Amino acid sequence: MAKVFQVGDTEVDLESLPSLLGRYQLLTPLFKQLIIDQAIAKFDCSPDEKVSAVAAFYQQHRLETEAERLAWCKNQRIAPADLEVAAVRLLLINKFKVVTFAPKVESYFISRKQHLDRVIYSLIRTNDQNLAQELYFRILEAEDSFADIARQYSQGVEANTGGVIGPTALSKPHPVIAKVLSVSQPGQLWAPMPLENWTVILRLEQFMPAQLDDSMRSHLIDEMFEQWLHQQVQQVEMEPELVASVQ
Repeated sequence: MAKVFQVGDTEVDLESLPSLLGRYQLLTPLFKQLIIDQAIAKFDCSPDEKVSAVAAFYQQHRLETEAERLAWCKNQRIAPADLEVAAVRLLLINKFKVVTFAPKVESYFISRKQHLDRVIYSLIRTNDQNLAQELYFRILEAEDSFADIARQYSQGVEANTGGVIGPTALSKPHPVIAKVLSVSQPGQLWAPMPLENWTVILRLEQFMPAQLDDSMRSHLIDEMFEQWLHQQVQQVEMEPELVASVQ
């Protein structure tokens, strides 16, 4: 059996390689890269695009000199000639992403917007319902500020910030809190409400709706790409021939 490589006294042959990759949970990363290679095979780049891609790659990895590039290749266990291949591959992956997912961005953004909107809100929580009522009226009547009361009485980590939480995605808080915040106006103070073992007082400070700008567009394209890649890997891993080969 042909030896693939040797580590210390351990020789790895071609027949045992799939089993070892599975044992060390390296098959999935390998599948991802093979699937990506198939997806980008039909894409190409111009000489100018290649030059720009390589320059960007060098800048990203801080490979300003030939010595730094050779050291990087040695550390990555690749031949120097493969460095440009790696740089161009990133360009081709980006082309695949844009061609495949950019036309779907608008509809995907609409479906995800609820999870992309962000909020800043203030929270006080206590396990004393009567105290919560008292604190609510003290804030409502402007006897004390929300921040001062939160620092003194709130029983969570938000006490350290005067009750302020965020900016955070609207999908991050407890679903009950998220629902209340989604129908709130900035500055709106909510009466104490039960939440699991707590009684909480809420106030929306700022609502920041997600905007489909260039940064968001790029983020969503990457998100759709990762979802697609995950689905492709799942399909491959479900193939019975694969299961048999790695057992």
